[in-house]
Amino acid sequence: MFKAGVTGAAIGAAMAGMRPIVFHPRMDFMYLAMDQIINHCAHWYYMFGGRVNVPVTIRGIVNRGNEQAAQHSQSPFAMYVHIPGLKVVCPAFPYDAKGLLVSAVRDDNPVLYIDDRWLYTLEEEVPDEMFEVPLGKGRVRKEGSDVTIVAVSYLVREAMEAADVLSSEGISAEVIDPRTLKPLDIDLIVSSVKKTGRLVVADPDWPCCGFSEHVAATVSRRAFDILKCPVQCVTLPDAPAPSSTLLERAYFPDYADIVNAVKLTGTDITKKALPGTKN
Repeated sequence: MFKAGVTGAAIGAAMAGMRPIVFHPRMDFMYLAMDQIINHCAHWYYMFGGRVNVPVTIRGIVNRGNEQAAQHSQSPFAMYVHIPGLKVVCPAFPYDAKGLLVSAVRDDNPVLYIDDRWLYTLEEEVPDEMFEVPLGKGRVRKEGSDVTIVAVSYLVREAMEAADVLSSEGISAEVIDPRTLKPLDIDLIVSSVKKTGRLVVADPDWPCCGFSEHVAATVSRRAFDILKCPVQCVTLPDAPAPSSTLLERAYFPDYADIVNAVKLTGTDITKKALPGTKN
């Protein structure tokens, strides 16, 4: 009840004119506040005909790895992307972590802000002053011409490493960081695919009805005649997270999985690709 109570209090404060941030140290336990998030704050603006705003930021932390097992290391991004009325952001770098949080707080709608503790060791220059990274605008992290890689959360970093590996074999990979999962900058992704003709989506969530499948389906509808081969998805296995370190290494995807997925995107490209094995 504590999770639901705190979240409900934050939603009430938002409806009263404040801009609260409610913090969930583990996304797994946000399930206890699902009624408040999905049935209430996501729907109030629509149900009140636009007369009531709910500018609340719900920050959920992903705690994958370190033998935390199935109940403490989940990253159910797609579950919230599915809900009308919610915006969902997922920074992969420190600069975006600050800029997206500022944008989330200033937005007049409920925003789910998801970050991953595997990214907490990253460092880069971040301005002291307040600044915004606009919601709904992705970013090309690395330009390329042979294949488009759309990556989420910690897999953006892995995608950059995969691009370096592929580059050494003469394969040019374009890496896109969507930054906002909803609203999604699908125009940026489609524009890239029209250039490369190939798409790999790397998403650290389960595959069934997941974000990767949403991107794959949308791109297939909008650029089917451009695609040179089926879209490849890199995701978690369709299974709960294990509690063994050895099993975790196999469970959580990394750059080698992305390299292997790129190898499946076309005969002319796979001849140049590395075998791609896990460490």
